[in-house]
Amino acid sequence: MDFSGFMALALDQARTGFAEGGVPVGAVLVGAEGRLLGAGRNRRVQQGDPIAHGEMDCLRQVGRLRSYAGTILFTTLTPCMMCTGTILQFGISRVVIGENRSFAGNEDFLRSRGVEVTVLDDPDCVALMRRFQAERPEVWAEDIGEG
Repeated sequence: MDFSGFMALALDQARTGFAEGGVPVGAVLVGAEGRLLGAGRNRRVQQGDPIAHGEMDCLRQVGRLRSYAGTILFTTLTPCMMCTGTILQFGISRVVIGENRSFAGNEDFLRSRGVEVTVLDDPDCVALMRRFQAERPEVWAEDIGEG
C-alpha cells in the first residue's frame, strides 16, 4: 500500500486546518481494500468543539461503518489518549503516523492492544507542527490539555 499518497492527503487536511487558524492535524481512513473512506482535520478552534481532533473529525466524515476491521487510519501526528481510545473502541486495525516528535502519544498502548502502528517520521509533518507550535503556542498548549 502506498503510505505516501494517503499521508499526503492527511497532510493536506492538516495544512487546511492551519490555514483556517486551527491545529494542523489531519487524518484519513482507508478501507481494507485500499479505498479512501474519508478525511478530516482538527477543528477544535474552528468549531469551538473540544473533541474535534483530526482523527475524530475524520471518523465523523466517514460516518457509520458496520465494521472498522482491516481499516487503516493515517494521521499526521501521533494520537492522543482520546483518539487512541476511539481507535480501540472501533477496532481500527492499523495506524500510520506522520510524526511523533512533537507529541508523545500512545503508540505503545495501541500496540499492546493489537493495533499495528507505523511511524513515518515525515519531515513535512514535523515542519508544519513545529511552525504551528512556534506561532501559536497557546493554542497548542490548549489542544494537548496544558493550557
